[in-house]
Amino acid sequence: MDTRLLKYFVAVAEHQNITHAAKALYIAQPALSVAIKKLESQLELELFRRNDRKIALTNEGEVLLTHAKLILQQIDDATLAMKELRGLEKGEVRLGVPSIMGTYYFPDVLMAFKSRYPKLKLTMVEAGAQSIQKMLLDGEIDLGITQVRNLPEDLDSDHLLRSQMVAVVSPEHEFSTKETLSFKEFFSQELVMFKQGYFHRERLDSICKQENLTADFSFETNLLPVILKIVKRDFAISALLELATANEPDIVSIPFSEPIFLDISIAWRKKGYLSRADRTFLEFVKQNN
Repeated sequence: MDTRLLKYFVAVAEHQNITHAAKALYIAQPALSVAIKKLESQLELELFRRNDRKIALTNEGEVLLTHAKLILQQIDDATLAMKELRGLEKGEVRLGVPSIMGTYYFPDVLMAFKSRYPKLKLTMVEAGAQSIQKMLLDGEIDLGITQVRNLPEDLDSDHLLRSQMVAVVSPEHEFSTKETLSFKEFFSQELVMFKQGYFHRERLDSICKQENLTADFSFETNLLPVILKIVKRDFAISALLELATANEPDIVSIPFSEPIFLDISIAWRKKGYLSRADRTFLEFVKQNN
């Protein structure tokens, strides 16, 4: 099977439009249409449903898309591996990081790494745990910070740290003098939280369901500064990792009466190829943890 045709097929599947896919591939639209028809002819299957300007994958196309992405990623990995054997390092680490880790944990790590390896490029992408896992599986990033719990089978990981999740309130809030807080008390308040897909939110949603409680999410945002400002001004309360609250004045952190600990890891694709830059960064993080 021609890998060029697979590349064209994936582009059309992702754009759901021949014209847009052709522009992204820098080829003429008629040439792309012919290529897709050639692939369908070779496979003796219809891969797309055509409907005016928009096209959608058939069931057969959905199956091929999964395999095509994996094949193209493995070709990229093999190309990188061969370049490194000739001494041409990739020289870039693409790292997916949740907001709290990116704000409080990684700046010092990244600066220390850059000081030791000034020629290596670091690209940090902020996202929630679910998005990071998907980006890893799709080959969009090389390494990602995520939870150990419910880690997909196609990902491997090393433990990075354990941090307690605590309730955070303003000094003026009625809970500010409490030593611990029950889940019932916490969920009785107006809350400002990360959107779904972040491991803090996932754990709280799970607890809320287990305890048969109802959450009042008055504010949802993935912007940590916004969450902190809302809490400090006593518009709502939240829950954050201690590694964040230890560095924030004007808020009060309160452990839950049933402590919540999150195990955070650095993950990568099991069958993916880690470049020298990726492996060097991974070892550096583990040694300086």
